[in-house]
Amino acid sequence: MNDNRADIRVGVIGIGLMGHGIASNIQKHGWSLSFLDHPGNQSVDVLVTNGAQSFTNGRDLAAHCDVVIVCVTGSPQVEDVLFREDGVLKGLKLDGVVIDCSTAIPSSTERIAEAVTKAGGRFLDAPMTRTPKEAAEGRLNLIVGGERELFEAHQPLLESFAENITYAGPAGSGHKLKLLHNFVSVGFSTVLAEAAACAQLGGIEPETLVEVLAKGGGAGAILQRLQPYILERDSSGFRFSISNAHKDVGYYVTMAGDLQAKKGAADGILAVLEDARRSGHAEATIPELIGLFAEGERRR
Repeated sequence: MNDNRADIRVGVIGIGLMGHGIASNIQKHGWSLSFLDHPGNQSVDVLVTNGAQSFTNGRDLAAHCDVVIVCVTGSPQVEDVLFREDGVLKGLKLDGVVIDCSTAIPSSTERIAEAVTKAGGRFLDAPMTRTPKEAAEGRLNLIVGGERELFEAHQPLLESFAENITYAGPAGSGHKLKLLHNFVSVGFSTVLAEAAACAQLGGIEPETLVEVLAKGGGAGAILQRLQPYILERDSSGFRFSISNAHKDVGYYVTMAGDLQAKKGAADGILAVLEDARRSGHAEATIPELIGLFAEGERRR
């Protein structure tokens, strides 16, 4: 990939909370931007004002672009935008590049990589961590799978919206590491939420709980993220929904099953999230599990 940015057309599918930050930073760093028009997009007015072009289907977007970045909910949506009758694979240029920034099931990703190659294109999976705030700031973390040469060629593009980029290995490796990361992150969060709810029911002062955890084995990023909710019922710093957590841990369970790996703890975490989701709290944030757990126990 040459770095004459004005000559390289980049398309983005999925201008949601994360995708909008990706698209705006790509545009800000000098690449020609296009996007797929979709009712689920965030406002695209600023992107259009700055020259972005919209397309009504993936086929035409892919035919126009040299690189297509996909940032949608999960594997079913990735497969749909690629494989549908007017999807990306129907219009993909020879040597056109698909970069999947979604969270996905690795076995699906590996099939998609094969299909993209068969269609004459090239593929990277580049799932992200961090939040919409860091996406808007161009400070995402990316975990990239695919051919190293292809990864290195597209580093300038990835660096336009990411602060930390890790090369993981062959296609699918990025999504495997993302699921490992999210299982650990969501798993730790769920354990801490249960502990904080138990502490509340047991009459332990929130400040005392946080102090003891911070000085011992509970210290770390998860405590920092949940601490504002434990102390002040402020969930604004960790805007990750129970629905998304349930999806990601479910994907991890699927991956672990595919790999014949142990998944007892994952099954337990998934069951806890499923119970919260079925109780009508799918769109609540992970920190709010603390209040849900405490209230649920009081009602029994």
